[in-house]
Amino acid sequence: MSGNCNRTGGECVEKDEEEFLMEDGKIIDLYWERREEAITETDRKYGNYCRSISIHILRNDEDCEECVNDTWMRAWDTMPPKRPDHLSAFLAKIVRNLSISKYRMNHAQKRGSGETELLLMELEECLPSGKSVEEEIEGRETAAAIDRFLAELDAETRRIFVRRYFYADAIKEISDAMDISESKVKSQLFRLRGRLKKHLEKEGIEL
Repeated sequence: MSGNCNRTGGECVEKDEEEFLMEDGKIIDLYWERREEAITETDRKYGNYCRSISIHILRNDEDCEECVNDTWMRAWDTMPPKRPDHLSAFLAKIVRNLSISKYRMNHAQKRGSGETELLLMELEECLPSGKSVEEEIEGRETAAAIDRFLAELDAETRRIFVRRYFYADAIKEISDAMDISESKVKSQLFRLRGRLKKHLEKEGIEL
């Protein structure tokens, strides 16, 4: 399916299919009722969205598909007891972390090359603890502090940060999508990493 991806809402579908998609609450109900239809409906509504996140990290179709399928299984295993407020964000978090873990495993012997490794190294400048970036961001206190940091940013700056460090977009992709120069994107990200580090220190996050 070649649907358009709405990165704000999380859905990635063809326009004429939107009216046929099941509401999130009903999809979650299917998980709680242990009905396998839940996975089918999740894939219909959020399959392309999750694949978009995964492929930006892994750059490999087979690995991407594996992580998306694992995302549905992880969702099945965690609902219940979880009942997410925002299904798209819940699924995005799962597929992102699975994809990063897959990337780490695939590149364990080749550290230091590739777009994904570059962005992980960039974030490690802000989170220089003994943990990996994904483990650090997963931490409840750190995640909440990053959310507060993002809330303080203007819309354009926040979008640059999220596209780079959540969706793993390349600098050129951000530049093209937002119609700004690559040098501006790079300088914005450099300043943002410095601001994030100061923000986390101010919040008492041990770096």
